Amino acid sequence: MSERCAISPILPTILFAAIIFLVCGDGIIYKVSIRTVSIDEKRNSNSTIKCISQLQIKPTLVGEPLQSSPENRDDDDSETFDSLVVPSNLSAKEARIDWFMKHLPDFRILQSNNLTQQFHNRLLEFLSHECGTQFFMTWVSPARSFRERELMAAESVFKSHPRGCLTILSRTLDSERGCKILKPLLDHGFKIQAITPDLPFLFKSTPVEAWFDEMKSGKKDPGQIPLAQNLSNLMRLAVLYKYGGVYIDTDFIVLKSFMGLKNAIGAQSIDPVSKNWTILNNAVLVFDKKHPLLEKFMENFASNFDGNRWGYNGPFLVSRVIAKVTGARARPGFNVTVLPPAAFYPVDWIKIGELFKKPENRAAASWAKAKLAQLNNETYGIHLWNKQKCTYSKANL
Repeated sequence: MSERCAISPILPTILFAAIIFLVCGDGIIYKVSIRTVSIDEKRNSNSTIKCISQLQIKPTLVGEPLQSSPENRDDDDSETFDSLVVPSNLSAKEARIDWFMKHLPDFRILQSNNLTQQFHNRLLEFLSHECGTQFFMTWVSPARSFRERELMAAESVFKSHPRGCLTILSRTLDSERGCKILKPLLDHGFKIQAITPDLPFLFKSTPVEAWFDEMKSGKKDPGQIPLAQNLSNLMRLAVLYKYGGVYIDTDFIVLKSFMGLKNAIGAQSIDPVSKNWTILNNAVLVFDKKHPLLEKFMENFASNFDGNRWGYNGPFLVSRVIAKVTGARARPGFNVTVLPPAAFYPVDWIKIGELFKKPENRAAASWAKAKLAQLNNETYGIHLWNKQKCTYSKANL
């Protein structure tokens, strides 16, 4: 009998459905097509969502982005958005710096305005509304790119933390367009708000303050990796250092409560023999305010910044710092828990697609069954590695 015939046709289907339901869930996002939360200018020309009616810039109520300021309208409505990418043909450091200095006025993420100046007050106001757990995300892409997968990640926070608060540090989502995109979540009473970050304030009195000043003045080499990506790596460290809480990537689906976690980071991989971690990841960070390890992360970022190597200022940064502070010569005071891959990264970036496929043979069905048990028992959430769109609906099941 062939292997295909030996497999019950029911078990793989049940496992597939269970995994999809566990990861994607029966969320409100599936009841609202993405077409209803992305802007079609013609269809919505006579419709407005009143997140705030005043033109005056001031702190807002929970879930109310500042959407009426013309200073943020360009970020909201523009067809293109500065990703701070140096042209690939500029391989020499001096050429990249020259190009960067000439284009600095175009990079709005580095500019300050009335919105950025309201950052701290707005964030404190938002976090004052009985937040059980403070979650943070960053979004440095156009608002229109915040779609089903990202909305599902945001919704998953509240399914496990009904009293949680989610702040998205984003210049583009803090807009009329962003308000409409987040409306399905706001309508359900979830405490979610996009706030334009004030980068000079975030980095002030931290080890990266001087680095940022030099970068903003065009004196440093941004490298060929998008600078926005590296600023996202830095923003998550700074916001946790100044406010404390949980940072998660916008493609991370929360499966259970983080309430029991304290000063934790997850291993992406481990050595199969020694069982020691080999690579950590910064897609999920759980830290108290002013934790000394966050300061060490920022020190390393500033002193070893390399804008030409992918991951060097992100996953590899946290890996090399923690290797030092937890090694044989480590000094006390860096209380941190390194969780196994099952906690945040139960499926690696190579196999993540297999989690969303119906098992085709006995080996795949066995893997899916074991993975489902792991997701149920050991996993706090699953990182989708920017690969899965998570667009399944109940009809798919």
